[in-house]
Amino acid sequence: MPLCSVAPKPENQRAEMATGPFEEIVYKVNYERKGTCCGPKSSSKEKTILNGVTGMVSPGEILAMLGPSGSGKTTLLTALGGRLSGRLSGKITYNGHPFSGSIKRRTGFVAQDDVLYPHLTVFETLLFTALLRLPKSLSKEEKTQHVDHIIAELGLTRCRNSMIGGPLFRGISGGEKKRVSIGLASGGRTVITTIHQPSSRLYHMFDKVVLLSEGCPIYYGLGSTALDYFSSVGFSTSITVNPADLLLDLANGIGPDFQHGIITNSDNIQQDTISVRETLISAYDKNISTRLKNELCSSDVSIHNHTKETSIRYDVKSEKWCTTWWYQFKILLLRGLRERRFEAFNRLRIFQVLSVAILGGLLWWHTPSSHIDDRIAMLFFFSVFWGFYPLYNAVFTFPQERTMLIKERSSGMYRLSSYFLARTAGDLPLELALPTAFTIIFYWMGGLRPDPATFILSLLIVLFSVLVSQSLGLAYGALLMDVKQAATLASVTTMVFLIAGGYYVRQIPPFIAWLKYLSYSYYSYKLLLGFNTTSDYYECAKGVYCRVADYPPIKSVGLSHLWIDISIMTLMLVGYRFIAYLALHRVK
Repeated sequence: MPLCSVAPKPENQRAEMATGPFEEIVYKVNYERKGTCCGPKSSSKEKTILNGVTGMVSPGEILAMLGPSGSGKTTLLTALGGRLSGRLSGKITYNGHPFSGSIKRRTGFVAQDDVLYPHLTVFETLLFTALLRLPKSLSKEEKTQHVDHIIAELGLTRCRNSMIGGPLFRGISGGEKKRVSIGLASGGRTVITTIHQPSSRLYHMFDKVVLLSEGCPIYYGLGSTALDYFSSVGFSTSITVNPADLLLDLANGIGPDFQHGIITNSDNIQQDTISVRETLISAYDKNISTRLKNELCSSDVSIHNHTKETSIRYDVKSEKWCTTWWYQFKILLLRGLRERRFEAFNRLRIFQVLSVAILGGLLWWHTPSSHIDDRIAMLFFFSVFWGFYPLYNAVFTFPQERTMLIKERSSGMYRLSSYFLARTAGDLPLELALPTAFTIIFYWMGGLRPDPATFILSLLIVLFSVLVSQSLGLAYGALLMDVKQAATLASVTTMVFLIAGGYYVRQIPPFIAWLKYLSYSYYSYKLLLGFNTTSDYYECAKGVYCRVADYPPIKSVGLSHLWIDISIMTLMLVGYRFIAYLALHRVK
């Protein structure tokens, strides 16, 4: 079952109350045909994906959309789920109301590919979804009881505490994942699904069926009366077949007894296919379309009366968000920590950071203050390593969560601001713990100033540089939403900032000197030099001592107005993250 949409539970349980009337749904797309170098130029053409599809589903019913590949059933389901943008026309209502934020949160949409967090258990997945989607009028205990009931109802008790799993490690089975995906759809709700070729037993479970052929409807009605309808319009079969098989053959333009004939001319086959489709479309317009529109008109009256009766109650329930911002932030932060608890401090990253710290400490082992060039190189390595290492890690953050973000935002589960802050805050333990350990090892092994105040200031500078670097990586990932492109841009940025950082090239030509002011590693390098060398002296000539701050490589960087450098890095920190947040608004 590729796709499934669960429409919202109606305000009451009256069977005549329509949950999802949809009328004359038309969807068109433009596609560009590229020309050859010697041939005609590229041209833009319009293609109709859906062409006047109409129907209605009542509470507790299952509507199945059937049709061959490319018939438009997935597009129609996406439109009914409120997740289709573009040139969509027609009328879709839910309990007599247009699509809105409250309807979005009460409508479940299950995609063909399961989008779940691999490191969460079945119980945790359903619990976090319930905490975010169910109204704040329910207590946490009531939401937990609701999750327990769903787990038992869907037969997931055996794998309750098993991880979902992913491509890198095995978890629950594919069928169990699908049941987890539809876990908040309880009884009494309208279920709309697309399915390619159901068995005969499964077909007879459908209350209603929509059959599409190249975007055009050729049947809408009860699943049990489909064969009788096609027999009445001249497409009966002399053998016992699965109703779904016959319907798919007709949608493909193949008559019921076509296989018994002998046709060798491909042109005749194509003509017969077109003829069958045209006949079925014409029969639909004549026998079903008019009757269906009359039924919808009469249902509109009852829906209008019902809407007036329940308008006050509905307005109360149609508030924009069902939970507060702070509540969403806490739940998303807790979920993020649970999801990344196995990868946050993985052995490979710990080994990578600690091995570099120890190796660097051995190379610069207790460097004496008279070796100024070596100490400068050590501080530059300090700023470069923790200026670029977080950058490459951060570019993966949002591209990897793009699918999940689209899914949950489409369902109206939370505000983007609460997700953004919870996601970035959840990374802080890892992003700050490893550079702290690195600094402790490298600083004291390297023999830098044995002053607690200087050490703490140096650690704060490194951590500040980490946050700025991470912010730039988040902005790159959110803007491009492609790991390869973001990593490529990050590598180019790294090279530019490395060269313009004030260590390799000291006399940069004036027309390009502005590059160094874009490099946060330049500012962190300058701050580390300022806090570690301002009060030191070196023997600049025999018996003559000069300030280290006047040493040419350090003087070329300049150690004045360090508070301005801190202010600029603060602006970078806020600016990069604000750009990342704005970029996420474009993700749909």
